[in-house]
Amino acid sequence: MGPAWLILPTYDEAANVERIVRAVLPVLERSRCEGHRVLIVDDGSPDGTGAIADRLAAAIEEVEVLHRPAPQGLGPAYLAGFDHALRGGAGLVLEMDADFSHDPNDVERLIAAVAGGADLALGSRYVPGGGVSDWGLTRRLVSRGGCFYAQRVLSLRVRDLTGGFKCFRREVLEAIDLPTVRSKGYAFQVELTLRAVRAGFSVVEVPIVFREREFGRSKMSLRIAGEAFVLLPQLRRRALRQSVQPAAAERAEAPTAG
Repeated sequence: MGPAWLILPTYDEAANVERIVRAVLPVLERSRCEGHRVLIVDDGSPDGTGAIADRLAAAIEEVEVLHRPAPQGLGPAYLAGFDHALRGGAGLVLEMDADFSHDPNDVERLIAAVAGGADLALGSRYVPGGGVSDWGLTRRLVSRGGCFYAQRVLSLRVRDLTGGFKCFRREVLEAIDLPTVRSKGYAFQVELTLRAVRAGFSVVEVPIVFREREFGRSKMSLRIAGEAFVLLPQLRRRALRQSVQPAAAERAEAPTAG
């Protein structure tokens, strides 16, 4: 499979970044992905997250830091991290939140799912064995409603389309035309999964329990939720155009009778 690179996007995560890095490194070691790396992508955090990340990178060989001058959204941060990881020789590329919403121990299970044949493994809250903790009823309804909306609009059977805990084979990221991805907020997660499914890659959902962060402030906002609501129909139209164009080309190339 090649080396596993874990991408950690950060913005004002000074209370979490060192803890999450030290928690996940032993898990990557257990996964036996030789040459594993943790790449922190910091968007100019004013709380000193970048300086802590630099200190970790100086002390720990497996840690790297990619500094960006200002927050530009979750999607662009991940795209920058993906590009850096692929150029660095990653065989697997993982996404994970830096605030312990995702259990670092589950990284091993995602890697195992890909080792078992999946092209993309998703940490899923909404398959049997998965769930959320520390959420009130309103947030649970909003989250489930957002996933249901995405499933219906995009005609996808993936249960947890908005989750951000993933493990990709490098071939998936190389095939889905990352430079053309435009989603910046949580619609980014939906768009990547949609592109992977449309490209014919296999997707496996691994049950996880999502937990509310203990330290720091959530980056979710009405603007981010609104972007997802507006972008999903656009993603559907784009996917339909892309499926129609190859079909039209095949008809044009087909020999005519007579």
